[in-house]
Amino acid sequence: MAPDARSVEAESADSREVVAAIDESDDESRLVIADITRDGVWLSTAETDAASLEEWR
Repeated sequence: MAPDARSVEAESADSREVVAAIDESDDESRLVIADITRDGVWLSTAETDAASLEEWR
């Protein structure tokens, strides 16, 4: 994967589409957050380690 040296301001936030999903494979549920407009732009964590909506408020 090549490094992307562009600044955050270089691209419009309107051109992004970020989604979240729970992946229930391999005996563990994981929260996955991804920008589906770009390849390789995602992260995941164990669902038990993710903050709940109430914790974010």
